[in-house]
Amino acid sequence: MLGFKARLGFMIVLLDKYLGGKSLIFCEDKPMSLDYNKMLEEAYSQLPPSVFEHKRFEVPRPITTISGSRTILHNFKDICEVINRDPNHVLKYLSKELATAAAMEGGRVIFQGRFEDETIEKMIKRYVNEYVICPICKRPDTKIVREKRLYFLQCEACGARSPLRPV
Repeated sequence: MLGFKARLGFMIVLLDKYLGGKSLIFCEDKPMSLDYNKMLEEAYSQLPPSVFEHKRFEVPRPITTISGSRTILHNFKDICEVINRDPNHVLKYLSKELATAAAMEGGRVIFQGRFEDETIEKMIKRYVNEYVICPICKRPDTKIVREKRLYFLQCEACGARSPLRPV
């Protein structure tokens, strides 16, 4: 003897064959027949346009110079604009990760200590993976939202909200 779910599935297959590939939807206790393609088009029309854009997300390589016991990151402002984050937030993260003091002067940052390009680039990539890229859809279209004492990464493409650790 077939179970309830198996009988229901069998009935849906029969209805599908009977209707000629159309799905049967009940709306306010009235059956309504919709074609699959029409339902798919309706679902696509409700998605935001940013979901369909396919542009490559590239963070510029850091341009640094070492002057004595200081490291100067010249294109800091450009990096912050590309990743769409507050420069103070990025600076706080970098100074904590590099365990050094940092000061912002115009569009550049001065770190106390000698750091290689690769080290700073690695820290920026880590920041982008943790605070910019959506963990669900892997897109950079996100913003940081604060609710009470908690921080969330809210994706503008898929709508996901992921908790963040504070900097």
